[in-house]
Amino acid sequence: MSSVGPASEQTDAHGVSWGQATRFWLWLGCVSFGGPAAQIALMHEELVVRRRWISEKRFLHALHYCMLLPGPEAQQLATYTGWLMHGTRGGIVAGALFVLPSLLLLIVLSWAYTAWGNHPWGQAVLWGLKPAVTALVLHAVHRLALRTLKERWLWCLAALSLLGMLWDLPFPLIIAAAAATGFYMSRPSLRQPTGTTALTGAAPQDIQPAKPGGPGGNDRAWLDDDTPAPPHTHFSQQRLVRAVLMGLGIWGAGLGLIVLLFGWGHTLTQMGGFFTQAALLTFGGAYAVLPFVTQAAVMQYGWLTASQMMDGLALGETTPGPLIMVVAFVGFLGGHSQALFGHPWLGGLVAACVATWFTFLPSFVFILAGGPLVESTRQMPALTGPLQGIMAAVVGVILHLAGVFARQTWLPGGWHHLPDLAAVALTVLATWLLIKKELSVFKLLGLCTALGLGWQLLV
Repeated sequence: MSSVGPASEQTDAHGVSWGQATRFWLWLGCVSFGGPAAQIALMHEELVVRRRWISEKRFLHALHYCMLLPGPEAQQLATYTGWLMHGTRGGIVAGALFVLPSLLLLIVLSWAYTAWGNHPWGQAVLWGLKPAVTALVLHAVHRLALRTLKERWLWCLAALSLLGMLWDLPFPLIIAAAAATGFYMSRPSLRQPTGTTALTGAAPQDIQPAKPGGPGGNDRAWLDDDTPAPPHTHFSQQRLVRAVLMGLGIWGAGLGLIVLLFGWGHTLTQMGGFFTQAALLTFGGAYAVLPFVTQAAVMQYGWLTASQMMDGLALGETTPGPLIMVVAFVGFLGGHSQALFGHPWLGGLVAACVATWFTFLPSFVFILAGGPLVESTRQMPALTGPLQGIMAAVVGVILHLAGVFARQTWLPGGWHHLPDLAAVALTVLATWLLIKKELSVFKLLGLCTALGLGWQLLV
């Protein structure tokens, strides 16, 4: 893929300065469109191939670790790389700048949605985007199933997880049962990891290897395979305990302050607890967390409707950064609808920031606490069986989400009304373009928006 970015970001014999790295992470946060697969490929192109800041093996080693964690793997990979290059402050800046542009843009889009979402033109745009969102979820199911469901028991597990969602079983219970099943099924053979590449839209084999020879003819990376480990990457038990306690302390202080100011039953307190739980339980990327968020935010807490959740996902697809940033939209609408602090916009702004903070805080703790251990071992954790089971269950969970979105798109008036055949046709077309023609997300959203506007003008 082509590479664009600040021209001054080339490395030199003295390594990468703090200013160079900071400007790069800010640029990356502004241009990282297209979901985790595109974001990871972009980071590989820039960090490994073009700038030669990190070697191929180090990059893939970091990617493997991030794939095993719950949460957004692309943002975690940026955090890990920033930490590897410049320590704790580098990890915090890299991870934060990967998220911040998307957060600011989504807050603006959320405000625009509440102001003009019911306007006829706004409704026309959203009518075209909803089939695209349904198609994107179906596409995610298709890709994940191809990578994950390699054996008959995995297909059965996916089907059972779909039934569990239809029976309204709690999402954590489905994931725990899938992990236990995967552990049991993996015991007899003790096979080598085969499911790790299914944990993300971008598998290691999908990344084009770096060719010898970096910028200026230098074929060595700044952090090469045999580069001595920087002091901050050395593992020690005391450092691990200190990092974990600090992360727990920051989380506890934030949630405790909200409880102190507003009480246990307040919406912001509920958001802090729920989005922390979502961050810790969602393996498999954004499409795995969306069913959990939808189930709770729509049915349990009533922060928004299922139709609004679809609209938020459509807006999230148009912004850079991780797709899980849709939690900012969920938080904004939850705070806006309840007019927190006596003002809808102010309530939405604060709630969006709270949702984002508690969603991404665990990812920083995972990287900053676990990074030295990962660097010291340079081995993949032996979690193949449970992760295979979890990812098979995620296929069924995401398929259920596609069904929820399809119902909202095709039957907007409910089961007692005739389906919207035009929306059905647009969904089928969008799904075909994604799977068979491999159309980019941006082009698909633009096409569906144009068709939606055209159709609404005709009717």
